[in-house]
Amino acid sequence: MRAVIQRVTEALVRCQGPGEPWVETGRIERGLVVLLGIEPEDTDAEIEAFATKLLKLRVFPGRTPVDKNLAEVDGSVLAVSQFTLGASLQKGNRPSFDRAARPEIAEPLYDHFVAKLREAGVEVGTGRFGADMEVELCNDGPFTLIVYARDGRVIDL
Repeated sequence: MRAVIQRVTEALVRCQGPGEPWVETGRIERGLVVLLGIEPEDTDAEIEAFATKLLKLRVFPGRTPVDKNLAEVDGSVLAVSQFTLGASLQKGNRPSFDRAARPEIAEPLYDHFVAKLREAGVEVGTGRFGADMEVELCNDGPFTLIVYARDGRVIDL
């Protein structure tokens, strides 16, 4: 699993299905935008580890620039499925998405991630899985983290 986390002052996502107009499906104020890329070998264990880590991350200013977590600032999350995080650029100039999980694997894991955050009392805005999406955000800082999870734990590569 790969994720990009951005601390924001506000963010929104609009979605569009085939032949449909653009519709806003999620909006947050202070919080985190999480672009979540699920890979074929990912399981509930990676989702659980990442959700737990995200809830505890001290990335908001307080006494120091990185002192408080989501709950301490009454922050929200905008969670957007992002299969392109599974891109490989090893060969040629066209990305290969072989490292991205197929929708039947990725969608339930994405839904599990959103559910874990909501169970913890976090307001979560979402995109729509498989739809074309536009994400607007105001990155606060800017503050951006890249996260990986393997074997049921969050790791650095």
